[in-house]
Amino acid sequence: MSSHLTILGIETSCDETAAAIVVRDPAGHGEILGDVVLSQLDEHSAYGGVVPEIAARAHVEALDALIGQALARAGKTLDEVDAIAATSGPGLIGGLIVGLMTGKAIARAKGKPLYAVNHLEGHALTARLTDGLSFPYLMLLVSGGHTQLVLVRGVGDYERWGTTIDDALGEAFDKTAKLLGLPYPGGPAVEKAAETGNPDRFSFPRPLVGEKRLDFSFSGLKTAVRQAAQLIEPVSDQDIADICASFQKAVARTLKDRIGRGLARFRQEFPSVAVPALVVAGGVAANKVLRLTLQDLCDRNKFRFVAPPLALCTDNAAMIAWAGLERMAAGLSPDELSVAPRSRWPLDAAAAAMLGSGKRGAKA
Repeated sequence: MSSHLTILGIETSCDETAAAIVVRDPAGHGEILGDVVLSQLDEHSAYGGVVPEIAARAHVEALDALIGQALARAGKTLDEVDAIAATSGPGLIGGLIVGLMTGKAIARAKGKPLYAVNHLEGHALTARLTDGLSFPYLMLLVSGGHTQLVLVRGVGDYERWGTTIDDALGEAFDKTAKLLGLPYPGGPAVEKAAETGNPDRFSFPRPLVGEKRLDFSFSGLKTAVRQAAQLIEPVSDQDIADICASFQKAVARTLKDRIGRGLARFRQEFPSVAVPALVVAGGVAANKVLRLTLQDLCDRNKFRFVAPPLALCTDNAAMIAWAGLERMAAGLSPDELSVAPRSRWPLDAAAAAMLGSGKRGAKA
């Protein structure tokens, strides 16, 4: 690239409506000029989870205004934007349709190229925006829908080393919270309750610990939490705190084993990388105990631990915009306006489908 490139990013894959303006200079440095995120937490909290139809309608109502706000904060107009990037999957299909169709309309009206971005690729490349990482590096994606350890070789070049064989970690947090009568979203609620709990009161299982494979499993842990709560019913506030602390400890020990083996494999396969890096992304990355566990693990293995700001770990449009800019810089062609949203879209298309596959493809 011989000049600065500016892009509008749109994110509507789940329960956050977001728009952002990001610029990239010829040297590859990025800057977020305007970033707006509107959470739908209030709309979904009464149901204990995201309701797809409510989410889609909320995106329709908010997206146009948010794009205007992002442009205003950046001091830009649509005519000054070089391209449009919109999340095309994976996610809730109704929300994806809203964001992608909006991106298509702007691209068509303004004659701009459109980049249909994989939401997971946005997470995978965020560390290059915030920390200037070079390829290759490892990414741990931990969210409500995904728990994966991915080798990031380059833009569009990913190898899945491990994934959940049942529940995602964020899902396990949410279901644990719901079981104990804690509010949604479950991650922050469990973490807060655990602060006053005894992490050694309950000995919960640590699934797959010790196995050579790098996959994850949290369904059995979730079941153990339910059984422990049932044995001591009615549970007191202190019981809940102890269960949460013990659950969180089990998760931390599980990640320590799984990721530790991943770091060893990276060292073996990429001995020439002087300072290897582990990137953590996704909403569960906000958990302080898990962050400290991963930081300590990286310190012990002489890995650089990269955790982008919390606002960029959860769903946001800046990462979608940056992924579009990365694709432009790599010389990848924009997408046709006929491109369709995909509820399932694995980063590593060659990896075996661990959680089933159907007409919509493998689960991401």
